[in-house]
Amino acid sequence: MDQKEIFKKVRKIEIKTRGLSNQLFSGEYHSVFKGRGMAFSEVREYQYGDDIRNIDWNVTARYNHPFIKIFEEERELTVMLLIDVSGSNSFGTQMQFKQELITEIAAVISFSAIQNNDKVGVIFFSDKIEKFIPPQKGTSHILRIIR
Repeated sequence: MDQKEIFKKVRKIEIKTRGLSNQLFSGEYHSVFKGRGMAFSEVREYQYGDDIRNIDWNVTARYNHPFIKIFEEERELTVMLLIDVSGSNSFGTQMQFKQELITEIAAVISFSAIQNNDKVGVIFFSDKIEKFIPPQKGTSHILRIIR
């Protein structure tokens, strides 16, 4: 398979998986950990033991008893793909080899992760580690993985 055919296949996979990844993982997720994050979550009444630095003075003045601000801690995930590149992947039907299906699944997962602003890395292995691509963000990085 020459370079031109590979780029054509990668482009086809990108177009096909972009629609799938939009449908599969449509919403961003928030951490269940409450903390000193940047995203404001809610205001609630002050309870004994709460940090007084989080008091919302505007709401406290309006209701004449203390209220505090609650923030959600935002977390960034790292997605690691472990892909088998042994000889068993050259098996399949006339329509599609296992290797092509693995590539499409990896592309869908990768594009979904990138849409959620996560990093994606990959380890290609057979009986040993063949290649390691460290986690990074960006569409160009995903296209490199698919290639």
